[in-house]
Amino acid sequence: MSDLQPLVEVQDLKKYFPVTRGVVLQRRVGFVRAVDGVSFTIQRGETLGMVGESGCGKTTVGRTMLGLYPATSGSVVIDGDDIIRARRRDQLRIRRKAQMIFQDPYASLNPRWTVNSIVSEPMRVHKLFANAKERTERARELMGLVGLNPNLINRFPHEFSGGQRQRIGIARALASNPAFIVCDEPISALDVSIQAQVVNLLEELQDQFGLTYLFIAHDLSMVRHICDRVAVLYLGVMVELAERDELYENALHPYTKALLSAVPIPDPRKDRARKRTILTGDVPSPINPPSGCRFHTRCPIAMDVCKEQVPVWQEAAPNHWVACHAVTNG
Repeated sequence: MSDLQPLVEVQDLKKYFPVTRGVVLQRRVGFVRAVDGVSFTIQRGETLGMVGESGCGKTTVGRTMLGLYPATSGSVVIDGDDIIRARRRDQLRIRRKAQMIFQDPYASLNPRWTVNSIVSEPMRVHKLFANAKERTERARELMGLVGLNPNLINRFPHEFSGGQRQRIGIARALASNPAFIVCDEPISALDVSIQAQVVNLLEELQDQFGLTYLFIAHDLSMVRHICDRVAVLYLGVMVELAERDELYENALHPYTKALLSAVPIPDPRKDRARKRTILTGDVPSPINPPSGCRFHTRCPIAMDVCKEQVPVWQEAAPNHWVACHAVTNG
């Protein structure tokens, strides 16, 4: 897989949000460094998982990659096109290749539009069909693909359950025939009984259409089920990236180990016997992140060098990347 040209290439991506003070004369007093130099690739047909605590920048990475947030700097190349540096007239063509499934199925669908209008809109914007009748026929096909009754196409979002609404969101994402989809915690707002159905649907669609996913999630057990590789973010920077099984069985970064130690184990005896890593303190502010390694204020094995120097992003094992002084000096 690594020998092929990646479908998605993200290089030194940064997204800073200005912090202002004052009501009338707003004065900029700093920046929230939501994403601060993230780089990774995603191979065609691959699912890359992205995990980390709330506020670490996962969703901002996904939204900035698709141009929903303007990037501060860096590049995002999707199927050979840099969406950040593209001319305005070219951005629509590029965005057809990349879509997003949003976290909240209640907030991401226009309550005033029917399902037909919601699913057909990407086809209208990208001029994929000659007329409304053809768009409606395709919308009915997509509803069937995601497990919804096509006869409900003229209903409104409030007439569907949360799981059904998320299926509508998936159908909308498929409407432009994309190659790449950012799945921004697509199951976190759903009942547990529905989550597995939606994940299985995403896997089936990936097999059927050769889709490539960036799967953002909190549930590490679900990430292990669906993803090929996993990237770990902390306070806007990437601290570890590895193949799925390698990461779960041989995590190197203390933050990754802490996240994995919090994943429940079905066997109570094994769960009681394992060693948990309890992180102390709060996540530092992204407005004024710590010097050196950003994790050193909460790291159980922090050294003096961690406070002073930013750890180098290095390949500690084949296809296993990490930024940690303990690994480098160990």
